[in-house]
Amino acid sequence: MGIQNLIKLLADVAPQAIKETDIKTYFGRRIAVDASMCLYQFLIAVRNESGQLTSTDGETTSHLLGTFYRTIRLVENGIKPVYVFDGKPPDLKSGELNKRQERRVEAQKALDKATEAGDAAEMDKFNRRLVKVTKQHAEEVKQLLSLMGIPYIDAPCEAEAQCAAMVKAGKVFATATEDMDALTFGSKVLIRHMTFSEARKMPIQEIYLDKVLQGLNLKQEEFVDLCILLGCDYTDSIRGIGPKRAMELIEKHKNIESILKNIDKEKYPPPENWNYESAKSLFVNPEITDPETIELKWSDPDEEGMVKFLCTDKQFNEDRVRNGCKKLLKARGSSTQGRLDGFFKVLSTTPAKRKNEEKKNTPNKRGKTGGQGKRRGK
Repeated sequence: MGIQNLIKLLADVAPQAIKETDIKTYFGRRIAVDASMCLYQFLIAVRNESGQLTSTDGETTSHLLGTFYRTIRLVENGIKPVYVFDGKPPDLKSGELNKRQERRVEAQKALDKATEAGDAAEMDKFNRRLVKVTKQHAEEVKQLLSLMGIPYIDAPCEAEAQCAAMVKAGKVFATATEDMDALTFGSKVLIRHMTFSEARKMPIQEIYLDKVLQGLNLKQEEFVDLCILLGCDYTDSIRGIGPKRAMELIEKHKNIESILKNIDKEKYPPPENWNYESAKSLFVNPEITDPETIELKWSDPDEEGMVKFLCTDKQFNEDRVRNGCKKLLKARGSSTQGRLDGFFKVLSTTPAKRKNEEKKNTPNKRGKTGGQGKRRGK
């Protein structure tokens, strides 16, 4: 779920924080990808008329097909993806997970009714609501990524928290996910729609945390409280308080503690035994692996290994798999040049300092040969 209505609030109040861009702008960038979110997308989007794509023995392959082709697209555009998988969900998430299970039960009842009525549109709608990423899906994708030469990380807890920590540490440029709580965890840059199909023609959204805070006129700790008020995965929110009211309350009172002291609890009843403090602590100090201990390495694909796994075991088309391997190899070769801004060091931005640099590097006209100033940059 992420943070309810946050993207809409930002579009209204801090539109300068959201930038629409093209995938080509990320050439040479390392991007941490929320793997579970991607697999969910692929299981919903990569389908045939009867639902999920499957092998001849009935095993689902939509997640593998989506990962294979979307990852090739990223690499062809010079991106260095690293997939981050969820670990054990935090105890605070149990309420949200129970709600999701209840919604699946209701969706199953609705699907049964639609099936009995022969309503194809309703059947497809409720089939999508029943999609769930399983441990087997994740393990198969990890195997595929290893064969493709793409690194992945098993987060100890929430993938978005691990991605955010890697962005803050400078290990990667941004977090690619649809869940807005990557910002709440402190990711400096959030990228949405990066792994969408080209056919959907959805521009990539790039959201900068510093511009979010500037546009909302909030500090990070105040922003975390706002996100909890809007609604997150870890605790209930105050009934009757929508995005606009939540923003007004945070602007006026700065934190949830002060809000609780000042609001009309008859009109806006807080949840019983509200554990917002624990949710706040989870956002501020999440369970992560220290990014400094993580080594990211991209390597050449194992073509024969992929053919065996995808073609022999999963009945993929061999020509297409081998063609995909060739694309990966070609893209790896062309992306090694990196980004220009990684090669050059920016000197002074002030006229006075720039003048001093030019004076220092001007050849000595009195000398016979003239001293050449040192070249700057890497």
